[in-house]
Order: sequence, then structure tokens, then C-alpha cells
Amino acid sequence: MNTYDIITEEVESSIRVKQLVVERCLDSIQLASNQIVTALSDDKALLLAGNGGSATDAVHIAAEFLGRFRRNRRSVPAIALPANISVVTAIGNDYGYDEIYARQIDGFYRIAGVFMGFSTSGNSGNIVKAAMRAKELGLVTIGFTGEDGGLLKSVVSTLIAVPSRDTARIQEVHIMIGHILSEIAERWIASR
Repeated sequence: MNTYDIITEEVESSIRVKQLVVERCLDSIQLASNQIVTALSDDKALLLAGNGGSATDAVHIAAEFLGRFRRNRRSVPAIALPANISVVTAIGNDYGYDEIYARQIDGFYRIAGVFMGFSTSGNSGNIVKAAMRAKELGLVTIGFTGEDGGLLKSVVSTLIAVPSRDTARIQEVHIMIGHILSEIAERWIASR
């Protein structure tokens, strides 16, 4: 096993997927950025959720909005729905795992403008159900998925489907896109 070959293969694979994002996803990323800026201009919060590793991605991106990305600026109201383990486990116990985010959306939708759901397959039941609930309650819904979008593609307002079936590549690109959206929001805030 040549570790240099493995490293090179992994880096080149990541680069190829990111090049495909430039070819296929710019319009959906632009639309998502406009939807986020519109929500922020209306003083509405962002709700973010994910399943498995994508739960951590949602928490990471919420932190970029709430704290800061590259520059000091006012805080952007962003709520990471997976972050409170007491809430997640209580709702899971009382209502079922597919309700862990939908139930929180019931509580937060009045202050929110956008729901951002992360699911590499697009088929995570809790994310699909959350997007459906958010849509029913009038929120803009943005889905972050892999190549085919899964069930989420028929539910969300905006689908950002990373052109890959490799979970690692998809999650890497979800973080990159989250950073891009954070950068756009920061520049918008700085221009006001």
C-alpha cells in the first residue's frame, strides 16, 4: 500500500467533484444565497438539521452564521436543531425518530424564514419530514443532498445536489457550500 497514492487519489477525487459543482450547481447555490439573504433582511432565523455526519455539518454551518465566518459582524440568527441532545432524545422517545426535527420546527417556525436540511442520500426520514413540515408552515426549504436528491428533491424549494454518490465527497462539498453561503451573508451584512 502506497499512502502517497491514496492521498493523491482522495485529493484528486475531491477536486473532480468540486469542478462538477461549478458546472452543475451554481444556479441552485445562487438561489439559496438569495433566499438566505431575504430571510435575514426580514430578521428571520435559519434552521439547520442533518442526519448522522450531516447533523454535525448542520451544527458547523449554523456556527458560521451565528458566530462569524471570516469577519466580525452582527450575529446571524441560526439554530442548529441537532445541537440539543436532550431535545432530540426526548422528541425521539415521545414522538419517534422521524419527528426529531419536525417537532422543533413547530416550535421555531414563527421566528424562522429558512430551513436547511442536510442528507447525503436525500432519504433521511427525519430530514424529509422536517422539510415537509417547514414547507407546510411557510418556510423556504433548502435541501443539501448527493447526486439524485432522493426524496428530498420533491419536497424542498431549492435543491443543492452535489454531483457524487460518495458520502465523503458529498459532505466535503456541503461544508464548502455552507462556507460560500456564510461568505455571501457576511458580505451582505457588511454592505448594509
